[in-house]
Amino acid sequence: MTAAWVVRQGRGGQFADEMIRDGYIGVDFIGDYDIRPHLGGGAEVFRGAMNSVYLGMYPDKTKVAAGLAMGNLWAASEGIAVGDLVLAPKPDRTYQYGIVAGGYEYHPGTELPHRRPVDWKGSISRDDMSPTLASTAGVPMTVFQLEAHTAELATLTQLADPAAPAVQVISTEVQEQLAFQMEKQLEDFLVHNWANTSLGREYDIYEEDGQPAGRQYPSDTGPMDILAISKDRTRLLVVELKRGRASDAVVGQIQRYMGFVHNELLEPGQSVEGVIIAQEDDLRIQRALSVTRNIRFMKYRVEFHLEEA
Repeated sequence: MTAAWVVRQGRGGQFADEMIRDGYIGVDFIGDYDIRPHLGGGAEVFRGAMNSVYLGMYPDKTKVAAGLAMGNLWAASEGIAVGDLVLAPKPDRTYQYGIVAGGYEYHPGTELPHRRPVDWKGSISRDDMSPTLASTAGVPMTVFQLEAHTAELATLTQLADPAAPAVQVISTEVQEQLAFQMEKQLEDFLVHNWANTSLGREYDIYEEDGQPAGRQYPSDTGPMDILAISKDRTRLLVVELKRGRASDAVVGQIQRYMGFVHNELLEPGQSVEGVIIAQEDDLRIQRALSVTRNIRFMKYRVEFHLEEA
């Protein structure tokens, strides 16, 4: 198991029983359109070909919606590798889990025509997950990767390799998971309290069809932590979160995301801005930002109080 993913099988897991019975995961997004000629070249090639197809089918949609839909479709069809673990949420707070057993298959005339065969192994309860994993797995997106949770999932699903060098692997993965958890908790807190922040007074986290779509928005250089849009719909905002002290490397990272937004997502009359959120900065990042347009730096503060009962 090299990576783990969540793939939602319709709203509320409405197709989960069929999926388990027939041994697949599937998505829709673009209906009965054969995407096979556009696979094999990576996410950027796929989106370059398919975004215009999507917008032609749904002219009322935005470029942001097209990028999200086609990014999810590519991830389900090609981004998930054979041998990866997939979790499919079911309505009863359990997740069916299995191993992807093959490449893309096209099944026109079905509710979920874009499929991958899966060897389903069993199910795990959301209640057995750590709070961080449960929070991450509960994000209402159709397809997304469960980064830094493979060690916990290997234990929960009993798919760990007994011959693997457990001490070294666990040591490395625990360090990565702890670092990821801190940033994930910061993201969760910011999203849940967005309306009460200064950013929330100017921007809304991007939504599509009433569903949150601005968390971990896919780009060709990695997922953005948060993509937001100004209340007058004229500015897109890329939010990059860092635990502790931010280094000047994050400036290049957020510029790459902003470049993607500028080139691929902006509608006429729109602009893109960025904000880096961390606990501390330093002289190097101050210097980098002093000659960088449209990127702000904001600090977060963690407080801990004890009160008499």
